[in-house]
Amino acid sequence: MAWTGRYTDTGVFVCFEGGEGSGKSTQSRLLSEALTAEGYDVRLTFEPGDTVVGQEMRRIVLSPETGELDDRTEALLYAADKAEHVATVVLPALERGGIVITDRYVDSTLAYQGAGRSLDPDELEGVARWATGDLRPHLTVVLDLAPEHGLGRFDERDRIEGESLDFHQRVRQAFLDLAAGNPHHYLVLDARDGVDDIAAAIRGRLAPLLSQAVRA
Repeated sequence: MAWTGRYTDTGVFVCFEGGEGSGKSTQSRLLSEALTAEGYDVRLTFEPGDTVVGQEMRRIVLSPETGELDDRTEALLYAADKAEHVATVVLPALERGGIVITDRYVDSTLAYQGAGRSLDPDELEGVARWATGDLRPHLTVVLDLAPEHGLGRFDERDRIEGESLDFHQRVRQAFLDLAAGNPHHYLVLDARDGVDDIAAAIRGRLAPLLSQAVRA
């Protein structure tokens, strides 16, 4: 089945993607704060784990105590988190005209479980798109950073952060390949740039989309 993408015509869906330590959480928070200050209805969220069901999924997939998981098991746990997240958090906010800003979404599955774990990309995408109803972000911001720099920012690592450098290099390239395949809906930025410069570039790219959003 060809997955063509579904974009809502109400609200604005923004996703932050990238490797470990690239500053996704910082930039998503800054964007949320700026748009909230301007009066927009903003829902800042993340994957995995921003639902009651998702919290348990996050514990399983990220805790080092989990140990080894079959690659398909891991992918399906992430898919379950995404299904619940879209149904209970993302879509309701978009349907009321809000701006949803998420730290990670489907691309993380395609990069980490696809390129990282080497699962069949077509099969994996089918699962992820089905779980999310093929809902796509209007804009995906990829904060690009060499993994040897990003991983150095952590004193302790979870299951995914603890994978090999080669694993994280494959993940990085997957994000770049996804962006190159659909430049209209992606913005790739060097995560080493200044925090304020990155934030300004994001706001500039996002500005034309804000007409779909309502103010709180």
